[in-house]
Formats: sequence, structure tokens, C-alpha cells
Amino acid sequence: MKIRSFDEFWPYYLDQHRDTGTRLFHFIGTGLGLLSILTALFTLNVYYILLAPLLGYGLAWYSHMFIERNKPATWQYPWWSLEADFRLFVLILTRGLNTNDTVIPKLFTRRR
Repeated sequence: MKIRSFDEFWPYYLDQHRDTGTRLFHFIGTGLGLLSILTALFTLNVYYILLAPLLGYGLAWYSHMFIERNKPATWQYPWWSLEADFRLFVLILTRGLNTNDTVIPKLFTRRR
């Protein structure tokens, strides 16, 4: 199946992140990655920017390998996966999606 739009990708992404642990690791990884970027901006230390993807993707990929036991969507759809990671982060942060929800909200769907 070839995914041609983010609207098609989003349900696939959520299907690949069913486990509570996977969502939690993604939330923590994305948060640490964002915190690392903010730290780089405030300290003007470029090493924190280099640390951001290591923290974000490291925890996310760990969860795919050892918790969800599937292949990260990042490898096939890197930009949509990054956008979906941020959407998942915001949904969990704003309680639009709990780490253990099975019902997926329509929040953040793109308008045509």
C-alpha cells in the first residue's frame, strides 16, 4: 500500500503506535528533543541541536523495536512521521489523546 497524503498516513501512524509504552516513549523522546533545541537556542551551544534527534528518535525507535515490535514509519515516510510525532505529542500534552486511548480523535486532521 502506497500512502499518498498525510491524511492517509495519520491512521497508519496511529496503528503503528497502539501500545501505551510506545506512545509514552514517543512523548518523552519528542519532549526531550524539543527541550534540547530550546537549550541550544538559549545557550547558543550547537551540541544540544545535535542531541535533539538522538533523544527523540532514539527513544522512539527503541519503543518500536522492543515494545511495539514493528518497523518505525520514519524509515519510509520521514517527514510525515516527524509531523505525526509532533501531533501525537500535542495530543497527549493537551489530553486530546491519552497514552492508553484506543479511540483516535479527529483533531489535527488537515482541511482540503
